[in-house]
Amino acid sequence: MLDLNFIRENPDVVKKACENKSIKVDVDAVLFLDKQKRALMVEVENLKAEQNKLTKAGKGDVDREQLILQAKELKERIKAKEPELEKIDEDLKTLLLKLPNIPTDDVPVGHSEEENVIIKTVGKKPVFDFEPKSHWQLAESLDLIDKERASKVAGSRFAYLKGDLVILQLAMFRFALDVLCSEKTLAQIAKKAGLKVSTKAFVPVLPPFMIKTEPYSAMDRLEPKEERYKIEGEDLWLQGSAEHVLGTMHMNEILSEDVFPIRYAGYATSFRKEAGTYGKDMEGIIRMHQFDKLEMESLTTAENSLQEHFFMVAIQEYLMGQLGLPYEVMLKCTFDIGKPNARGVDINVWLPGQNKYRETHTADYMTDYQARRLQTKVRRKNGKVELVHTNDATALSQRPLIAILENYQQKDGSILVPKVLQKYTGFKIIKAKK
Repeated sequence: MLDLNFIRENPDVVKKACENKSIKVDVDAVLFLDKQKRALMVEVENLKAEQNKLTKAGKGDVDREQLILQAKELKERIKAKEPELEKIDEDLKTLLLKLPNIPTDDVPVGHSEEENVIIKTVGKKPVFDFEPKSHWQLAESLDLIDKERASKVAGSRFAYLKGDLVILQLAMFRFALDVLCSEKTLAQIAKKAGLKVSTKAFVPVLPPFMIKTEPYSAMDRLEPKEERYKIEGEDLWLQGSAEHVLGTMHMNEILSEDVFPIRYAGYATSFRKEAGTYGKDMEGIIRMHQFDKLEMESLTTAENSLQEHFFMVAIQEYLMGQLGLPYEVMLKCTFDIGKPNARGVDINVWLPGQNKYRETHTADYMTDYQARRLQTKVRRKNGKVELVHTNDATALSQRPLIAILENYQQKDGSILVPKVLQKYTGFKIIKAKK
């Protein structure tokens, strides 16, 4: 949610943000309702002030009966204003919740995903002396994924991951956790990226997989509801990503400045309906209703939040580099960054089986937009209380697992294990079992 003072002082900026994000909200209506509300509140306060005067006058030698009649009239007038004030306040809040965050100056203006900008390409694409297979073809021949039986049990877009693929996935996540929990490694990443940020380690978290409506809405991640799973008969939803239940941890709290930055690494099985995706994305495990992901969530003070965003992207690049996967870094345009985001970056990995780059990571910079809805604040050392700033970013999901299968495939259909993961897997190659 945006600050009302900011909207009053910068209506054209807010209108431009709505236009650039293709979000239709009547900003003039927001300002009109705000003006109405403030005028009505002044009127009510004036009536209450008259009440106070009558109360003081009632202590002296005056016509008590007349005072009672006047006080009753004032009380009724105040009471009559309350429904009007409530209605205006509710209408204003509804519109405020629809307003998007203001993009940072470097976000490219665009009205489709095609206008995202590739800012960096890293790593060499593998060269094969054979026709590379898709991860699905590889996994099927090695008996690593079983979607047919999963469909029988749970329906489409579910899968059983099996055998060495399970070990590889757990190895991948453990590797990422070791990076996130190491101040030494984080310091190296920050230094290489030229960032002056805290090297405080992330705290590993296994969060709830369910979330109530109020905190979900406060995170501004409940919409679009058609992509979420609602628990029938309960005020609960299955979370769509770990940051939904990490960013809400400190809702309605005021935290000491000394504890910042607060960094969490949350591992969760997440759930999305993924409505409207077809074709190649139906094969394998690219777009599933259920998937595992390790997510970074960070709460900082305002002056450190943008650097924290850059730091998270640097961590993502480090992880991809250590896995030896070719990737590109994409700065998302105003249309694609999302309503609560001020800036968004995607990392896309090269998939030889599809002959194109596909998204594996996203990094979201929210400024104080989420915190205003969550009412998560910091008490400064001087006693001043301010809203915190939030960032979230993918550490690793199952998408890099797909990329490992395709980029490390061998002519005989086996899969080499990235060197950095071998100490976690206990094996160097995945091949057909005899």
